[in-house]
Amino acid sequence: RVMGINRSTYYAWLAARPAAAERQRAEDDLVDEIRVIHAGSRGAYGVPRVHAALRRAGRGINRKKVERLMRERDIRGITRRRRRHLTQQDTKAAPAPDLVGRDFTAGRPGTKLVGDITYLPTIEGWWYLATVIDLATREVIGYAMAEHHRAELVTDALRMAAGRGQLQPGCIMHSDRGSEYTSGEFRSVIRKLGLRQSMGRTGICYDNAAAESFFGLLKAEIGTTVWDSHEAARADVFRFIEVEYNRTRLRKHPEFGYITPLETRARLRQDFTPAA
Repeated sequence: RVMGINRSTYYAWLAARPAAAERQRAEDDLVDEIRVIHAGSRGAYGVPRVHAALRRAGRGINRKKVERLMRERDIRGITRRRRRHLTQQDTKAAPAPDLVGRDFTAGRPGTKLVGDITYLPTIEGWWYLATVIDLATREVIGYAMAEHHRAELVTDALRMAAGRGQLQPGCIMHSDRGSEYTSGEFRSVIRKLGLRQSMGRTGICYDNAAAESFFGLLKAEIGTTVWDSHEAARADVFRFIEVEYNRTRLRKHPEFGYITPLETRARLRQDFTPAA
């Protein structure tokens, strides 16, 4: 009577309290799952990948609900920083033609690769990482680390890719025009492996955007500004590539939805396996 509320309204509210409490407990449990997924990605996953991970775990949850809960609890993914360009062009070396033309897609593993180099700051000095990525799966199939970024670094990464990537005849190896990639040593390995070399234009990061994007992702998700030593940087990079990125990190495939690079490779291999 004091509040001016109908008796039926009050009793309806009272009857709904147990259900409301149960809904709140269910949301709290869901938030706990979201926090586990978010922490497992080093805080990198935003709404799309958290939602995909929940669905893979059997949670038939609406994406808008995940978005609301993450917003209310201030759970956010990582925003990448812009990467400074490392490689320098050898003006005396003739560049290879651009066989990719910013089309960073491939229908079959082992047919189109991209490579690049980045640097990681440590107390002991710069630590350099070269990678080779298969554009069909976005899997890092080759990588090498060292205190230098001479041609030896990129050739080691390419040899690793050839050893584990099941490269097809005439596979394209795309990079920028850095002196490491125009070197005679690297081009000799390209010829021995039966690959076709491709290069983007000088100073145009979009011509090698897939490789640049991976390094932005790595630095954002590892989250270390300066490592204590080269070995500490090596261990973090190895774990990120082999344990997290290739095997567990979800990426949206246009046909298969959110799956990992290794799962993408398995699906595509199955598609190209001849019928018995």
